[in-house]
Amino acid sequence: MTRAEAAPAAPARAPRRRSGQWAAWLFLAPVVIYLVAFYAYPLYRNLDLSLRHYTVRSFVQGDAPFSGLDNYRTVLDNATFWPALLHTVVFTGVSLVFQFSIGMVLAIFFAQNFKLSATLRALFLVPWLLPLIVSASTWSWMLNSDSGVVNFALKAAGIDPVNWLTSPTWALTSVIIANIWIGIPFNLVVLYSGLQAIPSEIYEAAALDGAGGWQRFWRVTFPLLRPVSAITLLLGLVYTLKVFDLIWIMTKGGPTDSSTTFATWSYKLGFGTLVPNFGPGAAVGNLLIVLALIFGLLYIRVQRRQVS
Repeated sequence: MTRAEAAPAAPARAPRRRSGQWAAWLFLAPVVIYLVAFYAYPLYRNLDLSLRHYTVRSFVQGDAPFSGLDNYRTVLDNATFWPALLHTVVFTGVSLVFQFSIGMVLAIFFAQNFKLSATLRALFLVPWLLPLIVSASTWSWMLNSDSGVVNFALKAAGIDPVNWLTSPTWALTSVIIANIWIGIPFNLVVLYSGLQAIPSEIYEAAALDGAGGWQRFWRVTFPLLRPVSAITLLLGLVYTLKVFDLIWIMTKGGPTDSSTTFATWSYKLGFGTLVPNFGPGAAVGNLLIVLALIFGLLYIRVQRRQVS
């Protein structure tokens, strides 16, 4: 067959390509609609709220005047801003360190595959599976100053009881402890899965080279777990920054704002007063999003430098 005879068959491919492209867009459409409806539009509305002076009437009628960055200036000039920022950073940082460290230790422990390891691993998932309102209520009861089981144990040991939830010194520590307890199972599950993907031959080769248990961890386990560790910490970072219900149920951000974070402060401004401040509340929410992006980008950059 000559080239001239084969040439007319070429245009027939164009309709097939177009039909394939339309099919691809149809499959992609549900995801795009979902992202626009539940992510892009709420972000736009929150940004719009932060740039206008909203009252209850204007929130319903939609005629709020444009105020520019006034709401952000109000938030930055508020005396609660810097303590709330510090509490957010401390709450997030301490929670991540202990959740990851304890999760790593437990993952290595359960990787030994001893008897009843699967059953114990399943029991460790209970804090993660419980609704947060149940976990927060349980910790509120346990840390109650008068009838809590923790103070009862301290009294039995001859130690003075602690006002865990009503003392400005201990309120933030209390919610951090509860959040660490809730986040450990997630770190355990993800890190345990990462350990299962490491070939046993590598450990055998390291043992033949004379590497001890600690050396095998630092030279084999930890480097090979870096991708999994990065995802675990990044997801934990995003989740911990936005924790609201746990803190609100246990302390409501108090006493005297000693456990207030950006998440609880945003709610207080928008809905926790008789005269709602929707604009400043939305501004704090946007600052929290920016904070999450900064921390996430910094962590990703550090991980890329370590890999390179």
